[in-house]
Amino acid sequence: MKTLASVITLLATLCLSKCQTTKPHILLIIADDFGYNDIGYHGSEIKTPNLDKLAGEGVKLENYYVQPICTHTRSQLMSGRYQIHTGLQHGVIRPPQPNGLPLDSAILPQKLKEVGYSTHAVGKWHLGFYKEEYLPTNRGFDSHFGYLTGAEDYFKHDRCFGAMCGTDLRDNMNPANYTGVYSTHLFAQKAAEEVNNHNTDKPLFLYLPFQSVHGPLQVPEQYTKPYMHIQDKQRRTYAGMVSAMDEAIGNLTDVFQKRGMWNNTLMVFSTDNGGQIHAGGNNFPLRGWKDSLWEGGVHGVGFVHGEMLKRKGTVSRDLIHVSDWFPTLISMVGGTLNGTKPLDGMDQWKTISEGSSPGPRQSILHNIDPMYPPVGQRVPSSPFDNRIRAAVRMGDWKLVTGFPGNGSWVPPPHMDSITLSKDSASKNIWLFNITEDPNEHNDVSGTYQHVVINMLELLAQYNKTAVPCRYPAMDSKANPKYHGGYWGPWE
Repeated sequence: MKTLASVITLLATLCLSKCQTTKPHILLIIADDFGYNDIGYHGSEIKTPNLDKLAGEGVKLENYYVQPICTHTRSQLMSGRYQIHTGLQHGVIRPPQPNGLPLDSAILPQKLKEVGYSTHAVGKWHLGFYKEEYLPTNRGFDSHFGYLTGAEDYFKHDRCFGAMCGTDLRDNMNPANYTGVYSTHLFAQKAAEEVNNHNTDKPLFLYLPFQSVHGPLQVPEQYTKPYMHIQDKQRRTYAGMVSAMDEAIGNLTDVFQKRGMWNNTLMVFSTDNGGQIHAGGNNFPLRGWKDSLWEGGVHGVGFVHGEMLKRKGTVSRDLIHVSDWFPTLISMVGGTLNGTKPLDGMDQWKTISEGSSPGPRQSILHNIDPMYPPVGQRVPSSPFDNRIRAAVRMGDWKLVTGFPGNGSWVPPPHMDSITLSKDSASKNIWLFNITEDPNEHNDVSGTYQHVVINMLELLAQYNKTAVPCRYPAMDSKANPKYHGGYWGPWE
C-alpha cells in the first residue's frame, strides 16, 4: 500500500509533467499609431505604469522594427511575409476597396489551431473584408469582436469614407451596437470575457489589436485630468488615450491572474507603426513619423513578458522585425510551418528568451513601393531604380531611396524646437549607419558609395521576388447604405 508521502510525490510529479507539457497561453496586443516617445520607459511625459512594469519584468525590444502604416504591419504579423510577397506594398486597405491579405498561405491563428489553441480576436482587423472569406472568423479565429476598417469614432463606432458612411462594429459576422461605449473599455471588456469563458484545458491565443491610440482624438474626460499641464490640446487628449489603454491592459492582466492563467501566458506588445504627429503622437528623437520610411515611422515600441522567458528584466538590442512573430510563436509552441509560402520572418525565440546573440536576422526590407511617383534621377548603372520609394537595412546600414516621407525631427509640443529636413526635392538616396546614428542626422551616401551600390544590389535582389502590387479602385457597391448601414462584405 502506498504511503501518503509517495502519493503526494506521485501527484507532484504528474503535475510537474503536465505543467511542463502544457502550451503557454499567448496574449498578443497591438497598439495603433503608438509612437516611440509615447511610452514611459522611453522618457515620455505620458505615464504608462502598467506597460512599464510589464516591460521591465520581461524583455524590452530596443532594435525592433514594424512597418510605416497599419495594413503593412498587420499583414506581416499575421503571415510572416513581406508585403512585396503579398501584393500589399502600397497604402492601407481602404473601406470600399476590394482588397485583402491573400488567402494562399496559412496565417498565425490557423497554424495555432493546428496545435490545439482556442483563437480569439478583439479589436481592429484591417486586412480586408470585401468577401466573407477574408473575415477573421474565416481565417483561423474562433471568434472576432471588433471593427474591419482602419479608423472610426471611439464612441459611435462609425466610419465615413467620402460620402460612404456606416457603423463598423461586429460580433463575429453579426452587426453590433454599442453606441456610447468607449472602444478601449469595450475591447478590454470583451477580451476579459474571452479569458473568463476560456476552457483552461486548452491553450488560449488572444489577439487584442486596440483602436487606441489612432485618431480621432477622443477619450473620457477623467483620463486627461492628469495631463492638464500639457498645453497642446491634441497632445493632452492623446496622452489621456494612452493612459486609458495602459489601464485597460493592466486590468486585463489582472483577469488572467484571477483565472490562474497568467504564469503560463506569454504576452507580446507591439505598436503597428510610428506615432502620427498630426494626431498627438510623438517619436522624438527619431526622425519622421507614421507613413514615412525614416526611423520614426518604422522603429517600433515592443516588449515580451512571461515566466517562460529565461532572461527576464533585460533589454534585447538584436534586430527583430514584426514578421518574426509568426515563426517565433509557432516554433515556441511546437507547431510546424508546413503549408505556408516561403517566410520572410525568422524564429527569434532564443534571441528573445535566452539573449542568444547575434540573432538570426541581419537584414530587413522596409518596403519597395512601385506605385509612388518616382523622384529625381536614376544613378547610372544602378542595379535598382533609386527613384522608387524603398528602404532596406543590412547590419548597421540603412539605405533609403525615392520619396521616404517628411524627414523632420519633431519633439513633443512643449519643446517647440522642430528641426526641418533640408534635403532637396530631387534627392533620392540616403545612407545611414543606424547603430552609430540612430536618429538619422548624418547621410553618408557620398562617403560610402560602395556601400550604397551593395545596398542597391540587395534591393534589386528583393525586387526580383516581388509580386505585382494590388491596389484596386474603390467600389461603390461597398457603401453601407446597401448593407443595413454597416460596413461589411459586399461581393
